[in-house]
Amino acid sequence: MTIATADLYDERGDALDSLSLQLQDLGGRVAFDGPVRTIRCFRDNALVKTALAAPGDGAVLVVDGGGSLESALVGDLIAASAVRNGWAGIVVHGAIRDREELADLPIGIKALGSNPRRSAKDGAGETDVPVTIAGVVFRPGAHLWADADGVLVER
Repeated sequence: MTIATADLYDERGDALDSLSLQLQDLGGRVAFDGPVRTIRCFRDNALVKTALAAPGDGAVLVVDGGGSLESALVGDLIAASAVRNGWAGIVVHGAIRDREELADLPIGIKALGSNPRRSAKDGAGETDVPVTIAGVVFRPGAHLWADADGVLVER
């Protein structure tokens, strides 16, 4: 059972960062948590597809897409792969697509919004590096909690 982020912040606020960016809940689960894995990419989702096709072991993939809403970094096929491979959730600082299909999948997905346009598939970007989104640093291995109130991560 996932603890509510508000309660967790009340208990451990000094050890946590709170993401002030207002993300939309787009997956079939609103509350999720797990260790952080990261990808930094811009309008290219090849690394995202590869990561989510590998065993997730309950991790949360944080994708720093630079805040771009010009093309989607996650769609229904990639998200379904994440479900099959045991990922707890995906946080995208960018866009997704296939909103209706994503809402039916048993995984947490938070993103800025959606765009039906697909992204490039060149493999440009970096994996498992610290990424900063709205002033909050997401480090691989840190724990992340998310629910309807927002996103918390260990400092």
